[in-house]
Amino acid sequence: MTFNDIFKSSFLENASSFSTLDFMIAMGLAFIIGLFIFVVYKKTFNGVMYSSGFGVSLIALTMITTLVILAVTSNIVLSLGMVGALSIVRFRTAIKEPLDIAYLFWSIAAGIVLGAGMIPLAVFGSLFIVVILVIFVNKKSTDHPYIMIVTCGSDAEKEVLNVIKENVKK
Repeated sequence: MTFNDIFKSSFLENASSFSTLDFMIAMGLAFIIGLFIFVVYKKTFNGVMYSSGFGVSLIALTMITTLVILAVTSNIVLSLGMVGALSIVRFRTAIKEPLDIAYLFWSIAAGIVLGAGMIPLAVFGSLFIVVILVIFVNKKSTDHPYIMIVTCGSDAEKEVLNVIKENVKK
């Protein structure tokens, strides 16, 4: 057996098992569901600083996860290697809002489910999640804490405290 025989058999067998139609459908639906997640994130965001980059990354994360799952579903060796590779990945970006983690997991889960070919589960699961999020996220609380930093002398500090006491409701 020569190097060419090994390369041909391994590469061509995997390339022939690839379906372009399945790829296009999965990636198109991943984009649509990722866009849906992005819109829901944008509408329900009530944190301090909105990051449009995070919203766009939700779309990309859904599509990338779909692509990875499409690649590993046809090859058991590749799927075991991917599990090993993903086990050492560390995300170093700090999540500022706790709800952002839910949106990240939603994007990853949608990508996994779409890549596995379970389209109705991805669609109905996303619709169920958005109903729950809209119900609970838009519930307004009465507390709106803010941090105010005032740098001044002692006389001005008393005046600032009086202004705050007169204008702030508890």
